Amino acid sequence: MGNKVFAIKYIFLTHGHADHIAGLWGIVNTRDNAMGDKQKPLYIYYPKGNKGVEDFLGFIYRANPDLEYDLIAEGISKDNEIKVTEKGRNARFIVPFPTEHTLRERSLGYNLVERRTRLKNTFRGLSEDEIIKVIKEKGRDYINETYEKKLLSVSGDCLPIDVKYIQDTDILLHEATFLSAEDRKGESHSTLDEALKVAQKARVKKLILYHISSRYERDIRNTIARKTKAMNPSFDVLYVTPGRIFIF
Repeated sequence: MGNKVFAIKYIFLTHGHADHIAGLWGIVNTRDNAMGDKQKPLYIYYPKGNKGVEDFLGFIYRANPDLEYDLIAEGISKDNEIKVTEKGRNARFIVPFPTEHTLRERSLGYNLVERRTRLKNTFRGLSEDEIIKVIKEKGRDYINETYEKKLLSVSGDCLPIDVKYIQDTDILLHEATFLSAEDRKGESHSTLDEALKVAQKARVKKLILYHISSRYERDIRNTIARKTKAMNPSFDVLYVTPGRIFIF
């Protein structure tokens, strides 16, 4: 990763299982040793009260007492929002939502939300000259309203997401550990059918399936194609092949 590690400003953890947090120590150390802006802090957010994450972060702090940059970790819940960027006048936030993974594991999913402005319905039938006149008389805030648009939603490891948290998101990354419900033992991961149904109910534009078990490596493409064809969804369906880097 080298100096590119400084491009990472925020890390959002969905839960505390080892396969999801073990790489943190490597990132922290690589950033400490690489050539880059050491004045730039690294922020780590995680489900508040998740003991596994808190214990591991405690170890990282103890093992790296002399970091050359600020490492800031904070537990968050669904009532928090983290401002991550400004794009023109449209601020972007990460907004967590609760998920259900294992009984003792506090877990979160995350929405990337953009706060936008648009013309109020009352004024949408006016001509450009009429709108300009209203702005001059009453100000721009009088004719505009603020709304939030979900750009991206990430499930983490979990049972099917409650649709109300991700409604109308552009892109949904939903885990689909099991391509067949018959293979599921216990209640901690989602199936392909469940992920497809969540995406359909949420009216997403694109679904990306991930966390698919490697047991299906030879069957992934055909199974997803068959089930997608049967549903005939209005959204695109992509998937992450186990063990591969996925770029979209």
